[in-house]
Amino acid sequence: MHIDLSSRTAIVSGSTAGIGLAIAQGLAGAGAHVVVNGRTQARVDEALATIRQAVPQAKLTGVAADLGTATGAAQLIAVMPEADILVNNLGIFEPKPFFEIPDEDWQRFFEVNVLSGVRLSRHYAQGMAQRGWGRIQFISSESGVQIPVEMVHYGMSKAAQLAVSRGLAETLAGTGVTVNAILPGPTRSEGVNEFIAKIAAGRGVPAEQVEREFIATERPSSLIKRLATVEEVASLSVYLASEQASATTGAAVRVDGGVVRSIV
Repeated sequence: MHIDLSSRTAIVSGSTAGIGLAIAQGLAGAGAHVVVNGRTQARVDEALATIRQAVPQAKLTGVAADLGTATGAAQLIAVMPEADILVNNLGIFEPKPFFEIPDEDWQRFFEVNVLSGVRLSRHYAQGMAQRGWGRIQFISSESGVQIPVEMVHYGMSKAAQLAVSRGLAETLAGTGVTVNAILPGPTRSEGVNEFIAKIAAGRGVPAEQVEREFIATERPSSLIKRLATVEEVASLSVYLASEQASATTGAAVRVDGGVVRSIV
């Protein structure tokens, strides 16, 4: 199967590292004009250089804006008023016991992980519908289905993304615009690497040992028994952005290594 996105413009929020960067690179490799986003120009420039090294012919635009705020969303929209593909990847996570999570953290997680995608989708979906083609994705998580006790606020935000994704798909029925959620499992992203490295340093053990123990104790239902790679997640995203995925919409598609113990 050959995926050709050479006539499409794609926006990937939070795409300077991890899953977002891998998705941006994958879309660029398929020929799309990709808008790379991060909070600082330095991070955006670094990501652009990384993608160009891997995909020399990449068509790229960089936009430095904090999409966890309404002001940041407006800045991006002003630079790029239309898009064919929107990947709502921006997200934050932080392990914290439930009784230690203050109101401010609940609000921050909802603002960044949920409202960022709501704001962008509210704008870009209308143009997609008018043109009769579009792809919107929410990068949720298996944590939206199996709420992790170590970060309930994160799980809440990922479950909310599933609701928004399905509701928007229903709203756009018959328009030629598909809306899907992607549910990665534990993935070797920049944030996860830092999390594991911090634990490893504190215990004086190799990071590989911490990773194995995490999967064994915190995600024992994993069928691959390892962290997924960002490239494995990005491959699903690129497919769902393609013409070939035109009949897949309103779905929560898992790339979780089998962590969720369900056949549907």
